[in-house]
Amino acid sequence: MSDEKDIIQPPSPTSPTDESDASALSPVAEFPEPKPGLNGVPVRWYDANRTEPYTQIRPFQEINDTSVEFFFKPITLTALGAGMAVLAYVATTQDVLQEGQDKRRLGAYAAIASFLLFSMLQFRDGPFVRPHPSFWRVVLGINLLYELALVFLLFQDIDSARSMMKYIDPSLGKPLPEKSYAENCEFTPLNVWNAIDIFCVAHALGWFGKALILRDYWFCWILSIAFELAEYSLQHQLANFAECWWDHWVLDVLICNWLGTYLGMKTCQYFEVKHYTWRGLRQTRGLRSKTRRVFSQFSPHDWTTFKWEGTASFGHYFTVVLLLAVFLAAELNPFYLKTLLWMEPEHPFVIARLAGVFLCALPAVRELYQYVNDPRKAVRMGQHVWLMLATIGTELLVISKWGKGQFAEPLPEGVKWAWALGALMLVLYPAVQFGIPSARHFLLHMSKRDAKMGGTS
Repeated sequence: MSDEKDIIQPPSPTSPTDESDASALSPVAEFPEPKPGLNGVPVRWYDANRTEPYTQIRPFQEINDTSVEFFFKPITLTALGAGMAVLAYVATTQDVLQEGQDKRRLGAYAAIASFLLFSMLQFRDGPFVRPHPSFWRVVLGINLLYELALVFLLFQDIDSARSMMKYIDPSLGKPLPEKSYAENCEFTPLNVWNAIDIFCVAHALGWFGKALILRDYWFCWILSIAFELAEYSLQHQLANFAECWWDHWVLDVLICNWLGTYLGMKTCQYFEVKHYTWRGLRQTRGLRSKTRRVFSQFSPHDWTTFKWEGTASFGHYFTVVLLLAVFLAAELNPFYLKTLLWMEPEHPFVIARLAGVFLCALPAVRELYQYVNDPRKAVRMGQHVWLMLATIGTELLVISKWGKGQFAEPLPEGVKWAWALGALMLVLYPAVQFGIPSARHFLLHMSKRDAKMGGTS
């Protein structure tokens, strides 16, 4: 007899076998019932490891918020009919328009509303589904309208642009006095208290929004310091960039910017660990529960933590530097635009521009993060980030064209050397961090290949 164990061979799929024989020859293995949690111990939300793959949120385009079914049904024809009815009523009757009145302004408003209606119905969906995908389509449409307006203004001179602003707001078109914040720089409690104004609240709110956009402490701190350095280097052009040292580093960076960043990151952490429920409005019982469900529609559908990892690869490094440059340009552009177009900082146009860029940057940065970290699914750059880059670039072109002859004082020598040193460091770091190891690896690979070819010859 052989010492080998008998091996039961499964029956061939072509040979006729009885079902009882097949069941006898293929015993079913019984596994113990899995215990909940980790080794039977429940896992609480603050014990979870957020770096594990199972905690990652699926990319957008794979999920749809169908908890409110009615609002996700297509109503394109209904909306078209309603829009045409409103246009017919307003344009062809005298209830709204009377003969002899100026209809150009109302006609422009109707054209904008029609375009935004088309945007809401026909544009592609972005990364966000709350409060509704159509809301972010309208945001994209507003961004496109602003970009088209910038392209039109790019072909105008500064005097024509200032005159056009009067058609929108008759109070515009008047030169503004230059204001400096570096008149009394003695570091005293009274001077610090006198420097606190509504713009401190605006600083904190702005950095709260930037934290929600970037979702990274280090990125926000680098951007905060870089903006203050940019104010130092550009105060010879804009007088309101001239501030006392304690206004730059104490009031702005350590108080306002830190407070906004801290609250914004705490909000991000709350959304990261928040318990999300996909229950619809019909399945929710009770007035309080239904009210809570309605308000939750204006909160994120899900949340993704950003890990930019600028030192992981050259691609990540380039993305972080590009995003930092775009954010700096987006921060500096409104100061130049309001100065060139003679607008007060509290003018509604300036505030609307800041709010619009915030809303547009939310999906844009999310798309950029998806494009860099998941190139297999995001095969092309998203529409929000593409249009945002075009908008910031067009603003820079407008400022560079209109700024010729407006800022007579040349760039100081110290600022030139500082910018040159900063640019050199931005180039040297990737060369040392990524270029030298790649070159060494390439030379080693070539030497091994030459040695292998020499041995075979």
